[in-house]
Amino acid sequence: MTSVPTIALNDGRQIPQLGFGVFQIEPDDTAKATRLALETGYRHIDTAQMYGNEKQVGEGIKDSGIARDDIWVTTKLNNGFHRPDDAKRSFDESLSKLGLDHVDLFLIHWPLPTQYDGDFVTTWKTLIEFQKEGRAKSIGVSNFQPAHLDRLAAETDVVPAVNQIEVHPYFANTEARKYGADHGIATEAWSPIAQGKVLDDDTISAIAERVGKSTAQVTLRWHLQHDNIVFPKSVTESRVKDNFDIFDFELTSDDIAKLDGLDKGEDGRTGPNPDTFDYIPD
Repeated sequence: MTSVPTIALNDGRQIPQLGFGVFQIEPDDTAKATRLALETGYRHIDTAQMYGNEKQVGEGIKDSGIARDDIWVTTKLNNGFHRPDDAKRSFDESLSKLGLDHVDLFLIHWPLPTQYDGDFVTTWKTLIEFQKEGRAKSIGVSNFQPAHLDRLAAETDVVPAVNQIEVHPYFANTEARKYGADHGIATEAWSPIAQGKVLDDDTISAIAERVGKSTAQVTLRWHLQHDNIVFPKSVTESRVKDNFDIFDFELTSDDIAKLDGLDKGEDGRTGPNPDTFDYIPD
């Protein structure tokens, strides 16, 4: 079975660079999809409290028969639970739903700078407690801008292990990625194929035809060669397997430059801007 490369985190742990995401997978389909991913060779599963499918991820892990220590499990804090007591309660619930005594990575899902009086630092300090307890082996953030990360650095002494942000050829998110590289924070890329928008791109299609791969495989390979951690999502068996089949080719420096040149800056963003995003579920 193909061995997935790992990325060294600033806390000394190694995270599989390719994982399987379950965003927008219906709970009824999640256990089967998780099990399929693990059978394919994935050893990194990314979920979140707001996805509503943690329980089914846990079922898929259990059904796979693969040893817990061989699987990297990430989940994320619901936007409605940033206050310390709420965060502690919801974290306990996540572990219970997953059927685990710890997760490998726990993230603040969004900074929500216009909510909670702009206080996401107290929330981060609560995650630090989870890590000290050993119930979250690594901790990090998601959708944090450099200014948000500067606040964490100024007010705490624990640097996030990762920052999970939107990244794809149409939105390279260069400033946030560079901040991470400069401060030892690994970049995890969500929406790695821009919700499918890059799949018909002429530039990517030409490279895909030359190397004998799909446009999705070329795009995922671009992420790997930029040292991004990536976790594509699909419930289609062939696509789950195709997304894993990206270790038998490399893109040239010219290929990388061509994909880099597709960046549209803010116009390429498919998701909300973290500076203004303020959604809290009912």
